[in-house]
Amino acid sequence: MSGEDGLVLGIDVGTSGARAVAMDSAGDIVATGAAKLAVFSGDHRDPLGWWKALQAALLETLATIAPARVRAISIDGTSGTMLPVAADGAPLATPLMYNDPVADPAILDSIAAHAPKESAAHGATSGVAKLLAFQSLPGVFRVIHQADWLAGHFTGLYDVSDENNALKTGYDPASRCWPDWLARTGARTGLLPDVLPAGAPVATLSPAAADAFGLPGDVVVVAGTTDGCASFLATSADRPGDGVSALGTTLTVKMLSDRPLFAPEYGLYSHRIGDMWLAGGASNTGGAVLAAHFSAERIAELSKTIDPATETGFDFYPLTKPGERFPIADPQLMPRMTPRPAEDGDFLKAIFEGIAGVEALAYERLVSLGSPRLCSVRTVGGGARNPAWAAIRERKLGVPFLPAKSEEAAAGTARLALSGARKAGVL
Repeated sequence: MSGEDGLVLGIDVGTSGARAVAMDSAGDIVATGAAKLAVFSGDHRDPLGWWKALQAALLETLATIAPARVRAISIDGTSGTMLPVAADGAPLATPLMYNDPVADPAILDSIAAHAPKESAAHGATSGVAKLLAFQSLPGVFRVIHQADWLAGHFTGLYDVSDENNALKTGYDPASRCWPDWLARTGARTGLLPDVLPAGAPVATLSPAAADAFGLPGDVVVVAGTTDGCASFLATSADRPGDGVSALGTTLTVKMLSDRPLFAPEYGLYSHRIGDMWLAGGASNTGGAVLAAHFSAERIAELSKTIDPATETGFDFYPLTKPGERFPIADPQLMPRMTPRPAEDGDFLKAIFEGIAGVEALAYERLVSLGSPRLCSVRTVGGGARNPAWAAIRERKLGVPFLPAKSEEAAAGTARLALSGARKAGVL
Protein backbone atom coordinates (compact mmCIF):
# COMPACT_ATOMS: atom_id res chain seq x y z
CA MET A 1 0.00 0.00 0.00
CA SER A 2 1.43 3.41 -0.93
CA GLY A 3 2.16 6.16 1.58
CA GLU A 4 -0.67 8.26 0.08
CA ASP A 5 -3.16 5.57 1.15
CA GLY A 6 -2.12 5.72 4.77
CA LEU A 7 -3.99 7.50 7.55
CA VAL A 8 -3.11 8.57 11.08
CA LEU A 9 -5.30 9.03 14.14
CA GLY A 10 -5.25 11.92 16.59
CA ILE A 11 -7.16 11.80 19.88
CA ASP A 12 -7.90 14.68 22.25
CA VAL A 13 -9.14 13.95 25.76
CA GLY A 14 -10.41 16.88 27.81
CA THR A 15 -12.47 17.42 30.93
CA SER A 16 -15.79 17.01 29.11
CA GLY A 17 -15.04 14.21 26.67
CA ALA A 18 -12.93 12.83 23.84
CA ARG A 19 -12.59 13.63 20.15
CA ALA A 20 -10.78 11.66 17.48
CA VAL A 21 -9.86 12.42 13.87
CA ALA A 22 -8.42 10.41 11.01
CA MET A 23 -6.05 12.44 8.84
CA ASP A 24 -4.50 11.65 5.47
CA SER A 25 -0.90 12.28 4.48
CA ALA A 26 -1.83 15.72 3.07
CA GLY A 27 -3.04 16.84 6.48
CA ASP A 28 -6.75 16.72 5.63
CA ILE A 29 -9.30 15.27 8.06
CA VAL A 30 -11.25 12.39 6.53
CA ALA A 31 -13.23 11.14 9.55
CA THR A 32 -14.12 12.25 13.07
CA GLY A 33 -15.69 10.89 16.24
CA ALA A 34 -16.66 12.31 19.61
CA ALA A 35 -17.97 11.14 22.95
CA LYS A 36 -19.04 12.98 26.08
CA LEU A 37 -17.49 11.87 29.37
CA ALA A 38 -20.81 12.31 31.16
CA VAL A 39 -22.25 9.36 29.21
CA PHE A 40 -19.73 7.05 30.90
CA SER A 41 -19.02 8.68 34.26
CA GLY A 42 -20.35 11.38 36.53
CA ASP A 43 -16.81 12.24 37.62
CA HIS A 44 -14.34 13.95 35.29
CA ARG A 45 -11.54 12.50 37.47
CA ASP A 46 -12.57 8.92 36.66
CA PRO A 47 -9.83 7.28 34.52
CA LEU A 48 -12.19 4.52 33.41
CA GLY A 49 -14.53 7.23 32.14
CA TRP A 50 -11.66 8.81 30.17
CA TRP A 51 -10.86 5.47 28.57
CA LYS A 52 -14.47 4.63 27.72
CA ALA A 53 -14.99 8.06 26.13
CA LEU A 54 -11.78 7.64 24.14
CA GLN A 55 -12.86 4.20 22.96
CA ALA A 56 -16.25 5.50 21.83
CA ALA A 57 -14.75 8.45 19.93
CA LEU A 58 -12.13 6.26 18.28
CA LEU A 59 -14.57 3.52 17.27
CA GLU A 60 -16.90 6.12 15.74
CA THR A 61 -13.97 7.41 13.67
CA LEU A 62 -12.84 3.96 12.61
CA ALA A 63 -16.38 3.04 11.53
CA THR A 64 -16.11 5.32 8.48
CA ILE A 65 -12.60 4.39 7.28
CA ALA A 66 -10.73 1.20 6.53
CA PRO A 67 -8.80 0.46 9.75
CA ALA A 68 -6.13 -1.31 7.72
CA ARG A 69 -5.08 2.11 6.35
CA VAL A 70 -4.05 3.40 9.80
CA ARG A 71 -0.31 3.86 10.23
CA ALA A 72 0.06 5.80 13.50
CA ILE A 73 -1.84 7.17 16.48
CA SER A 74 -1.16 9.93 19.01
CA ILE A 75 -3.01 11.26 22.07
CA ASP A 76 -3.15 14.57 23.92
CA GLY A 77 -4.51 15.21 27.42
CA THR A 78 -5.09 18.06 29.82
CA SER A 79 -1.80 19.61 30.90
CA GLY A 80 -0.89 18.87 34.51
CA THR A 81 -3.41 16.06 35.09
CA MET A 82 -1.57 13.21 36.85
CA LEU A 83 -2.21 9.84 38.43
CA PRO A 84 -0.16 7.15 40.25
CA VAL A 85 -0.20 3.72 38.65
CA ALA A 86 0.91 0.16 39.25
CA ALA A 87 3.18 -1.59 36.74
CA ASP A 88 0.15 -2.82 34.78
CA GLY A 89 -1.27 0.71 34.58
CA ALA A 90 -3.92 0.26 37.25
CA PRO A 91 -4.65 3.63 38.92
CA LEU A 92 -3.77 3.65 42.61
CA ALA A 93 -5.65 6.82 43.57
CA THR A 94 -8.07 9.37 42.16
CA PRO A 95 -6.13 11.51 39.66
CA LEU A 96 -5.36 15.14 40.39
CA MET A 97 -6.63 17.25 37.49
CA TYR A 98 -4.76 20.13 35.89
CA ASN A 99 -6.45 22.65 38.21
CA ASP A 100 -6.48 20.54 41.41
CA PRO A 101 -4.12 22.09 43.97
CA VAL A 102 -1.92 20.21 46.41
CA ALA A 103 -2.59 21.73 49.81
CA ASP A 104 0.41 20.43 51.80
CA PRO A 105 2.51 23.52 52.63
CA ALA A 106 5.65 21.42 53.15
CA ILE A 107 5.44 20.21 49.54
CA LEU A 108 4.93 23.72 48.19
CA ASP A 109 7.74 25.16 50.31
CA SER A 110 10.14 22.49 49.09
CA ILE A 111 9.35 23.22 45.43
CA ALA A 112 9.67 26.96 45.98
CA ALA A 113 13.05 26.45 47.64
CA HIS A 114 14.59 24.32 44.89
CA ALA A 115 12.88 24.98 41.54
CA PRO A 116 14.57 27.60 39.35
CA LYS A 117 12.46 30.72 38.97
CA GLU A 118 11.97 30.12 35.22
CA SER A 119 10.63 26.58 35.74
CA ALA A 120 7.00 25.85 34.93
CA ALA A 121 6.86 23.55 37.98
CA HIS A 122 6.03 26.24 40.55
CA GLY A 123 2.65 26.37 42.24
CA ALA A 124 0.14 24.14 43.97
CA THR A 125 -1.18 22.64 40.71
CA SER A 126 2.23 21.68 39.30
CA GLY A 127 3.14 18.15 38.33
CA VAL A 128 5.96 18.09 40.86
CA ALA A 129 3.52 18.87 43.67
CA LYS A 130 1.33 15.99 42.51
CA LEU A 131 4.30 13.62 42.30
CA LEU A 132 5.23 14.47 45.89
CA ALA A 133 1.63 13.97 46.98
CA PHE A 134 1.34 10.54 45.33
CA GLN A 135 4.81 9.04 45.72
CA SER A 136 4.29 7.36 49.12
CA LEU A 137 1.33 5.26 48.03
CA PRO A 138 1.91 1.49 48.37
CA GLY A 139 2.83 -0.26 45.12
CA VAL A 140 3.33 2.88 43.05
CA PHE A 141 5.26 2.14 39.85
CA ARG A 142 5.10 5.55 38.15
CA VAL A 143 3.33 8.87 38.51
CA ILE A 144 2.29 9.82 34.99
CA HIS A 145 0.21 12.28 33.01
CA GLN A 146 -3.27 11.69 31.63
CA ALA A 147 -2.03 11.36 28.04
CA ASP A 148 0.72 8.94 29.14
CA TRP A 149 -1.82 6.67 30.84
CA LEU A 150 -4.17 6.61 27.87
CA ALA A 151 -1.32 5.95 25.42
CA GLY A 152 -0.24 3.11 27.68
CA HIS A 153 -3.50 1.35 26.87
CA PHE A 154 -2.27 1.12 23.27
CA THR A 155 1.34 0.07 23.97
CA GLY A 156 1.24 -1.63 27.38
CA LEU A 157 3.91 0.87 28.51
CA TYR A 158 3.07 3.08 31.48
CA ASP A 159 6.47 4.71 31.90
CA VAL A 160 6.71 6.99 28.82
CA SER A 161 5.76 10.65 28.48
CA ASP A 162 6.37 13.56 26.09
CA GLU A 163 8.27 16.82 26.54
CA ASN A 164 5.13 18.97 26.58
CA ASN A 165 3.23 17.12 29.30
CA ALA A 166 6.43 16.80 31.33
CA LEU A 167 7.16 20.54 31.35
CA LYS A 168 5.02 21.41 34.38
CA THR A 169 6.41 18.37 36.18
CA GLY A 170 9.85 20.00 36.15
CA TYR A 171 11.31 18.62 32.93
CA ASP A 172 14.02 20.83 31.41
CA PRO A 173 13.24 21.12 27.69
CA ALA A 174 16.48 22.95 26.93
CA SER A 175 18.76 20.18 28.26
CA ARG A 176 16.12 17.53 27.51
CA CYS A 177 16.29 15.79 30.88
CA TRP A 178 14.78 15.63 34.35
CA PRO A 179 16.94 18.15 36.26
CA ASP A 180 18.92 17.45 39.43
CA TRP A 181 16.94 19.93 41.53
CA LEU A 182 13.89 17.64 41.46
CA ALA A 183 15.53 15.16 43.83
CA ARG A 184 16.35 17.97 46.26
CA THR A 185 12.61 18.61 46.70
CA GLY A 186 12.30 15.10 48.11
CA ALA A 187 10.77 13.76 44.91
CA ARG A 188 11.36 10.10 44.10
CA THR A 189 12.59 10.77 40.58
CA GLY A 190 12.60 7.07 39.75
CA LEU A 191 8.80 7.32 39.63
CA LEU A 192 8.93 9.79 36.73
CA PRO A 193 8.36 8.51 33.20
CA ASP A 194 10.95 8.45 30.45
CA VAL A 195 10.45 11.46 28.19
CA LEU A 196 10.45 11.59 24.39
CA PRO A 197 10.00 14.57 22.06
CA ALA A 198 6.40 15.20 21.04
CA GLY A 199 5.91 13.38 17.75
CA ALA A 200 8.59 10.74 18.39
CA PRO A 201 7.66 7.09 17.75
CA VAL A 202 7.19 5.18 21.03
CA ALA A 203 6.23 1.61 20.14
CA THR A 204 3.84 -0.40 18.01
CA LEU A 205 0.39 -1.36 19.21
CA SER A 206 0.10 -4.10 21.78
CA PRO A 207 -1.69 -7.22 20.48
CA ALA A 208 -4.59 -6.52 22.84
CA ALA A 209 -5.08 -2.98 21.51
CA ALA A 210 -4.80 -4.11 17.89
CA ASP A 211 -7.50 -6.72 18.49
CA ALA A 212 -9.77 -4.36 20.43
CA PHE A 213 -9.88 -1.76 17.65
CA GLY A 214 -9.35 -3.97 14.61
CA LEU A 215 -6.10 -2.19 13.75
CA PRO A 216 -2.92 -3.59 12.19
CA GLY A 217 -0.35 -4.72 14.74
CA ASP A 218 2.36 -2.52 13.21
CA VAL A 219 0.54 0.77 13.88
CA VAL A 220 3.02 3.13 15.54
CA VAL A 221 2.04 4.92 18.76
CA VAL A 222 3.58 8.39 18.73
CA ALA A 223 4.45 10.56 21.75
CA GLY A 224 1.64 13.06 22.25
CA THR A 225 1.30 16.51 23.76
CA THR A 226 -0.92 18.73 25.90
CA ASP A 227 -4.34 19.92 24.80
CA GLY A 228 -3.08 23.50 24.52
CA CYS A 229 -0.15 22.62 22.27
CA ALA A 230 -2.40 20.39 20.19
CA SER A 231 -4.83 23.25 19.60
CA PHE A 232 -1.96 25.40 18.30
CA LEU A 233 -0.67 22.65 16.00
CA ALA A 234 -4.18 22.11 14.60
CA THR A 235 -4.13 25.55 12.98
CA SER A 236 -1.16 24.53 10.73
CA ALA A 237 1.05 27.32 12.10
CA ASP A 238 4.53 25.90 11.59
CA ARG A 239 7.13 28.67 11.12
CA PRO A 240 8.94 30.99 13.54
CA GLY A 241 6.87 34.14 13.83
CA ASP A 242 3.54 32.37 13.23
CA GLY A 243 1.10 33.48 15.93
CA VAL A 244 -2.23 32.06 17.04
CA SER A 245 -4.72 34.16 18.98
CA ALA A 246 -7.51 32.41 20.88
CA LEU A 247 -10.45 34.80 21.32
CA GLY A 248 -12.60 33.11 23.90
CA THR A 249 -13.65 34.20 27.37
CA THR A 250 -10.08 35.45 27.70
CA LEU A 251 -7.41 36.30 25.13
CA THR A 252 -4.50 33.89 24.69
CA VAL A 253 -1.63 34.51 22.28
CA LYS A 254 0.97 31.93 21.25
CA MET A 255 3.88 32.15 18.83
CA LEU A 256 6.43 29.77 17.39
CA SER A 257 9.95 30.90 18.20
CA ASP A 258 13.40 29.76 17.19
CA ARG A 259 14.52 30.11 20.81
CA PRO A 260 12.89 29.39 24.18
CA LEU A 261 11.28 32.23 26.14
CA PHE A 262 10.92 32.13 29.91
CA ALA A 263 9.48 35.02 31.90
CA PRO A 264 7.95 33.82 35.18
CA GLU A 265 6.65 37.28 36.01
CA TYR A 266 4.20 36.81 33.12
CA GLY A 267 3.60 33.10 33.66
CA LEU A 268 5.45 32.63 30.39
CA TYR A 269 7.39 29.48 29.53
CA SER A 270 8.10 27.55 26.33
CA HIS A 271 7.13 24.14 25.03
CA ARG A 272 9.52 22.38 22.69
CA ILE A 273 7.87 21.54 19.36
CA GLY A 274 10.28 19.81 16.98
CA ASP A 275 13.17 22.19 16.41
CA MET A 276 11.12 25.19 17.56
CA TRP A 277 9.57 26.56 20.72
CA LEU A 278 5.99 27.49 21.47
CA ALA A 279 5.65 30.45 23.81
CA GLY A 280 2.58 32.34 24.83
CA GLY A 281 0.65 34.19 27.46
CA ALA A 282 -2.92 34.72 28.62
CA SER A 283 -4.59 38.07 29.23
CA ASN A 284 -7.66 38.69 31.35
CA THR A 285 -9.28 40.67 28.54
CA GLY A 286 -11.44 38.93 25.96
CA GLY A 287 -14.98 37.81 25.37
CA ALA A 288 -15.92 38.03 29.04
CA VAL A 289 -15.70 41.82 28.77
CA LEU A 290 -18.04 41.86 25.77
CA ALA A 291 -20.49 39.54 27.53
CA ALA A 292 -20.57 41.84 30.54
CA HIS A 293 -22.06 44.61 28.38
CA PHE A 294 -23.83 43.01 25.41
CA SER A 295 -25.68 39.84 24.47
CA ALA A 296 -24.35 37.78 21.57
CA GLU A 297 -27.33 38.91 19.48
CA ARG A 298 -26.67 42.57 20.24
CA ILE A 299 -22.98 42.20 19.37
CA ALA A 300 -23.92 40.69 16.00
CA GLU A 301 -26.43 43.48 15.34
CA LEU A 302 -24.09 46.33 16.31
CA SER A 303 -21.11 44.84 14.48
CA LYS A 304 -22.89 45.38 11.17
CA THR A 305 -22.82 49.14 11.81
CA ILE A 306 -19.06 49.32 12.57
CA ASP A 307 -16.56 50.78 10.11
CA PRO A 308 -13.37 48.90 11.04
CA ALA A 309 -11.16 51.20 8.94
CA THR A 310 -11.65 54.17 11.29
CA GLU A 311 -10.67 54.80 14.92
CA THR A 312 -13.03 55.81 17.71
CA GLY A 313 -10.27 57.77 19.42
CA PHE A 314 -10.79 55.94 22.72
CA ASP A 315 -7.92 54.14 24.47
CA PHE A 316 -9.55 51.27 26.35
CA TYR A 317 -7.88 48.45 28.29
CA PRO A 318 -10.97 46.26 28.66
CA LEU A 319 -11.18 44.14 31.83
CA THR A 320 -14.11 42.90 33.89
CA LYS A 321 -12.27 43.59 37.15
CA PRO A 322 -8.84 44.78 38.35
CA GLY A 323 -5.85 42.59 37.60
CA GLU A 324 -3.86 41.52 34.54
CA ARG A 325 -1.41 38.68 33.80
CA PHE A 326 -0.07 39.31 30.31
CA PRO A 327 1.12 41.44 28.49
CA ILE A 328 1.15 43.53 31.68
CA ALA A 329 1.88 41.67 34.91
CA ASP A 330 -0.05 43.71 37.47
CA PRO A 331 -2.62 42.15 39.84
CA GLN A 332 -3.92 45.66 40.59
CA LEU A 333 -4.23 46.95 37.01
CA MET A 334 -7.52 48.82 36.72
CA PRO A 335 -9.89 48.44 33.76
CA ARG A 336 -9.83 51.45 31.42
CA MET A 337 -13.22 51.78 29.74
CA THR A 338 -14.25 55.39 30.22
CA PRO A 339 -15.58 57.69 29.07
CA ARG A 340 -18.31 55.54 27.57
CA PRO A 341 -19.44 56.67 24.11
CA ALA A 342 -23.06 57.71 23.87
CA GLU A 343 -23.82 55.18 21.13
CA ASP A 344 -23.73 51.44 21.82
CA GLY A 345 -22.09 50.80 18.45
CA ASP A 346 -19.23 53.15 19.28
CA PHE A 347 -18.84 51.56 22.72
CA LEU A 348 -18.62 48.07 21.22
CA LYS A 349 -16.13 49.28 18.62
CA ALA A 350 -13.99 50.88 21.34
CA ILE A 351 -13.95 47.56 23.23
CA PHE A 352 -12.97 45.72 20.03
CA GLU A 353 -10.16 48.25 19.53
CA GLY A 354 -9.06 47.91 23.14
CA ILE A 355 -8.84 44.12 23.04
CA ALA A 356 -7.01 44.33 19.70
CA GLY A 357 -4.58 46.78 21.30
CA VAL A 358 -3.89 44.34 24.14
CA GLU A 359 -3.36 41.59 21.56
CA ALA A 360 -0.85 43.73 19.66
CA LEU A 361 0.93 44.59 22.92
CA ALA A 362 1.06 40.87 23.80
CA TYR A 363 2.88 40.00 20.60
CA GLU A 364 5.18 43.01 21.10
CA ARG A 365 5.95 41.66 24.57
CA LEU A 366 6.94 38.30 23.14
CA VAL A 367 9.27 40.04 20.69
CA SER A 368 10.80 42.09 23.51
CA LEU A 369 11.48 38.84 25.38
CA GLY A 370 13.36 37.36 22.42
CA SER A 371 10.86 35.87 20.00
CA PRO A 372 11.06 36.54 16.26
CA ARG A 373 8.94 39.34 14.86
CA LEU A 374 5.31 38.47 14.28
CA CYS A 375 4.80 37.30 10.68
CA SER A 376 1.20 36.07 10.61
CA VAL A 377 -1.80 35.43 12.85
CA ARG A 378 -4.36 32.65 12.82
CA THR A 379 -7.42 33.03 15.04
CA VAL A 380 -9.49 30.47 16.91
CA GLY A 381 -12.39 30.80 19.33
CA GLY A 382 -15.74 32.51 19.11
CA GLY A 383 -14.28 35.94 18.37
CA ALA A 384 -12.76 34.65 15.14
CA ARG A 385 -16.21 34.70 13.54
CA ASN A 386 -16.80 38.48 13.85
CA PRO A 387 -15.69 40.18 10.58
CA ALA A 388 -15.62 43.73 11.99
CA TRP A 389 -13.47 42.71 14.94
CA ALA A 390 -11.17 40.71 12.67
CA ALA A 391 -10.65 43.75 10.41
CA ILE A 392 -9.85 45.97 13.41
CA ARG A 393 -7.36 43.42 14.70
CA GLU A 394 -5.68 43.00 11.33
CA ARG A 395 -5.28 46.76 11.04
CA LYS A 396 -3.75 47.05 14.50
CA LEU A 397 -1.43 44.04 14.23
CA GLY A 398 -0.24 44.85 10.72
CA VAL A 399 0.45 41.27 9.57
CA PRO A 400 -1.45 38.86 7.33
CA PHE A 401 -4.35 37.01 8.94
CA LEU A 402 -4.33 33.41 7.72
CA PRO A 403 -7.11 30.81 8.05
CA ALA A 404 -6.73 28.19 10.74
CA LYS A 405 -6.63 24.75 9.15
CA SER A 406 -8.62 23.38 12.09
CA GLU A 407 -9.71 24.31 15.60
CA GLU A 408 -9.81 20.66 16.69
CA ALA A 409 -7.08 19.78 19.20
CA ALA A 410 -7.34 16.21 17.90
CA ALA A 411 -6.21 17.50 14.50
CA GLY A 412 -3.08 18.94 16.09
CA THR A 413 -2.34 15.59 17.71
CA ALA A 414 -2.93 13.89 14.37
CA ARG A 415 -0.24 16.16 12.90
CA LEU A 416 2.14 14.76 15.51
CA ALA A 417 1.09 11.27 14.45
CA LEU A 418 1.92 12.21 10.85
CA SER A 419 5.36 13.37 11.93
CA GLY A 420 5.96 10.20 13.93
CA ALA A 421 4.77 7.97 11.09
CA ARG A 422 7.24 9.60 8.74
CA LYS A 423 10.05 9.25 11.25
CA ALA A 424 9.21 5.59 11.64
CA GLY A 425 9.10 5.13 7.88
CA VAL A 426 5.53 3.87 7.78
CA LEU A 427 4.04 6.78 5.81
